[in-house]
Amino acid sequence: MTRGGRPDAREDGPERRCIATGESRPAAGLVRFVVGPDGALVPDIAGKLPGRGIWVSADPAALELAARKRLFSRAARAPVTVPQGLPAMVEAQLSQRLVELVSLARKGGQAVAGYEKVRERLARGEAAVLLQARDGSPRGLTKLRPPDGGAHVTCLSAQELGMAFGREHVIHAALSAGGLAARVVDEAARLASMRGQVGEMDAGKD
Repeated sequence: MTRGGRPDAREDGPERRCIATGESRPAAGLVRFVVGPDGALVPDIAGKLPGRGIWVSADPAALELAARKRLFSRAARAPVTVPQGLPAMVEAQLSQRLVELVSLARKGGQAVAGYEKVRERLARGEAAVLLQARDGSPRGLTKLRPPDGGAHVTCLSAQELGMAFGREHVIHAALSAGGLAARVVDEAARLASMRGQVGEMDAGKD
């Protein structure tokens, strides 16, 4: 940790090593953890908490392995208390962060919801990201195509996507380029991985 309580600058590099798999990969695909003063493990979803980071792939199996094999304690070189149900906790926090980012995009006029509004934005070439609820009807989801060279995110439920727009549920939404779009895609990729959607083109560039 640097003076002022900021994370060590070395953790800003392009890749991190997963303590469970031993593989090095871009930090955007991993979850950072820190150990609190009381020895409790804390997920650092936003990557801003002070302290030495411990990195694990955004994958339930990797998190379960790290907890079962006491790899967090080994990485910290000290006893670490791991919360019960760590994968579910991480998934919930990733979902909350993604919902919050989409909500910020909406408040900034960068995001719209509803079939007609999304269709119009896509038709005008103004959408960079198409978001569709993972529990929407297959037939309804195929009525809209992701923007050319853009991203298709389908890791949120209709209820979760609705929370971002202050509604009960939302099936279709779209984000314009710039602003929070890139961050939404990155966070969606981590959540998709936690929900076993990797390789299904649910989050990422089409």
